Parts: sequence; C-alpha cells; structure tokens
Amino acid sequence: MSAASPFPERLERALFYALLVLLFWLPIPLGSHRPWAWTLLEIYTFILVGGWLLVNAYSPRLHTLKPYLPLLIIFAAVQGWIALQQTPLPIDWLQRLAPDTAQQLLNASPTATTGTLSLDPAQTHIGLIKGLSYCGILFLLLALVNTPQRLRTLMMVVVLAGTFQAFYGVLLALSGSETTWIMGYRNGRIATGGFVYKNHFGNFLVMCLCLGIGLLVANLSRGKGGNLKDHLKNLLTMLLGGKAVLRIALAMMVIGLVMSHSRMANTAFFASLSIAGALGLLLIRNKNRSLTILLASLMVIDLMIVGSWFGVDKLRDRLENTTLSQETRDEVNQYGLALIEQHPISGTGAGSFYSSFPSVKGPGIQTFYDLAHNDYLQFSIEFGLPATLLLGVAVLWSLFHAFTALRTRRDSLMQGLAFAALMAIVAELIMLTTDFHLQAPATAIYFMMMLAMGWKARYMTAGRTG
Repeated sequence: MSAASPFPERLERALFYALLVLLFWLPIPLGSHRPWAWTLLEIYTFILVGGWLLVNAYSPRLHTLKPYLPLLIIFAAVQGWIALQQTPLPIDWLQRLAPDTAQQLLNASPTATTGTLSLDPAQTHIGLIKGLSYCGILFLLLALVNTPQRLRTLMMVVVLAGTFQAFYGVLLALSGSETTWIMGYRNGRIATGGFVYKNHFGNFLVMCLCLGIGLLVANLSRGKGGNLKDHLKNLLTMLLGGKAVLRIALAMMVIGLVMSHSRMANTAFFASLSIAGALGLLLIRNKNRSLTILLASLMVIDLMIVGSWFGVDKLRDRLENTTLSQETRDEVNQYGLALIEQHPISGTGAGSFYSSFPSVKGPGIQTFYDLAHNDYLQFSIEFGLPATLLLGVAVLWSLFHAFTALRTRRDSLMQGLAFAALMAIVAELIMLTTDFHLQAPATAIYFMMMLAMGWKARYMTAGRTG
C-alpha cells in the first residue's frame, strides 16, 4: 500500500493482529465448543472480514489471492450446499433429491407441500453460520498472512498458544484441584487445558507442535559445507542459543500431549513426525546433516519424555487393550452406515447426527451419542457423500501442495512451512478415524489453518506479498 494512504495500511495491520488474538483465544473457552463461545467467534470473524473488504474492496492486492481460489471455492461450495439443506423445497423436488427424507416428512404430515433436505433444519442453520465463520477465518489467513514476517509471527503465536495450553493443562492436572481454574469444570489428573475433552486437547497440541517443528526446520542453517562436527555444532548452537526457547516450548507441548492420555493423538504425532521426517530427508533439496540430526533428536528426546511421563509401553498397552467389549464406537460406525444408505446424496443435514442417529442405533448401545466418534462417518451422514468427497478433495489437494513445496521450494521458511503442513494433515487424517475433532471450533479452525499453510508453502513468494 502506498505512503499516501497510511490509515488503510494501519487498519489492515490491525486486522492481522486481531486475527492472531482470535487464534490464541479459540482454545481457552472450552475449545469454543459452546454456543456462547462460537457466537462470539462468528461475530468477531464477520467484523474482521467486513474490515478487510472495507480496506481492500478496490485494492490491486486482490489478485494475490488468485492461487488460493480453488480452496476458497470448495469451502464456499460446501456452505452453499448446507444452505440448501436448510431451505424449504417443494415436496416434488424433495422426493427427487432425497426420497427417504420426503417419505419421512409425508408419513408425519401427509398434506405437506414443502420440506427440507435436513432432518433438523434448526441445527443445520446453526452449522451454516458456524461454517461461514470458518470460511471467513480461512479467507483472512490467506489474505492477511501475506509476508514472510507475518508468516513467522503467525507461527510463533500458534506455538505460544500451544505452550500456554500445555503449561496450563499440565499444571492443572498436577495441582489436585477439583475444578478447573478458568471455567470451573471438574478437574482430573488428565491434562485437558482449556478444553473439556482430552482428545480435543491432544489434537490441538499436535497442530501447534507441527508449526513449531516447522519453525525449527526453517531456522536450520542451509550451508552445505563443513563436516559432521560442524553440523552438530551448528545444531547445538541453534537448540541451546536463541532458538532454545522454541525447543523448550515444543518439549512443554509434548509433555502436555503425553499427559492428555490421548492414545490416538500421541500415535498420530509420532507417526506423522516419522512420515514427514522421512519425506523431508528425501525431498528437501538443500538439506544438510543438521536436518537429519534435528529430526533424530526430536524423536529420541520426545520419546524419552513419553517414556518418563507416561511410558511408551503403557501407550502401546492402552492401544492393544482397546477391545470391542470395552467400547461401542465400532457399533456406532456400523449403525451409522445405515443413515448413509438412507441419505447417500443429500445427507441428514449439518448438525443433525444427534437427532437422526437414534432412529438406527441398535439395542447394544446404551450411551447417548450426540456426535460420531469418527468425523469421516459424521460428515458423510450429515453432508452426504458428494459434499464429503469435495471436502476430501480440499484436504488431499492441500496435502499435495505441501508435498510439492517440500520438494521444489528452496526458501527455508517455505520448506519449514511445507514440513509443518504435511505433518499436520497426515496427523489429522489419522486422528479423524476415531473422534470428532472437527466438531469443535478451535480444532476445526486450526486444521483449516494448516490446510491454508499447505497452499501458502507452495505459492507464497519470499518477497513482500504472498
């Protein structure tokens, strides 16, 4: 922006910092997984988007968003579908699009002339507003994080948020307090941070750890000269010098992750670190031995933390001892498939799982499930298969961009960002098989941020604009 218009430039900068405040805030009020919390999120986000449009309505900067349009269009299209789900349609249209839904409506009200694709339009409307706010944050991340300096600031704020949550969660778990200090919920010896559910806490920390490790990779010296002793010296200088605070923050988050006792989050973290590490060693062009030593140190040191605080053997035993007789999540998956068979195209409507699942659950399930413990299943049930596959395209496309950036980019920051995005997406794909992480706003938005970072790693230039 030109020097002749300092106010718009200051306002745009203020919007960026306001976005950072939002990202730090999201996990604090129970992962923003309460109506009052996500209402604040929606209002705050729409104000920020309105501010950006006010500043940039006629700005040539709009063309810099062109590489990211496919990602924005996919998420906008899904929101358009959700809007259609809660819109009253003529009954003959409904019979063509969703015959089972139309039949249920006619059975309840034979004279009905209109109906919705959603079995619970009120909840679908809530899901639509929430989804629009997610899209707004995705747009702001792509539009406002437009310089390397802002990108580094974003990454550091995310690491700070993760470290704060980990420290708070660990301290609270060790305190013996009967209630949490912030929201007054019942407290146990399992770290949950600002969240209520330990697996959401673990998921959040994994996303933050990924960006922190990406920062470490970005800060490695790229010089190719020197022997092993020189590379080891450079690495130790980084870890024990100015970057020591970052490494301590990562260690704190790993301790928080372990003390969450989240089996899948721990498994996904170490699996994704191994996968991304192997790909990084194979694909990064101007790598040196420092990268190999760094990745090895992350695995060894963090595994030592796991062994000390929780125990690798205990983690393995908990995974092995999770049997079908102990949990009914597998039965929920089986019964949930019936809903997909009944509504394969239209879905039951965003947010409708809790009201639609009781119609198909069998006698073996005594627990009330308001959410499926498998986001692949829940999205397929609520959105229908076409919309769910479209979301899958967005995720895999982002993973492809992160992979390509890791292979082709020479800038160290972009390489680190690509490493972080690739690791985060792989980890999330693993974690979504056993829980409902994308139903909590904080974890959903952080995952969407990592998708955006995959595109940023591919297309953002090392110059001023991204």
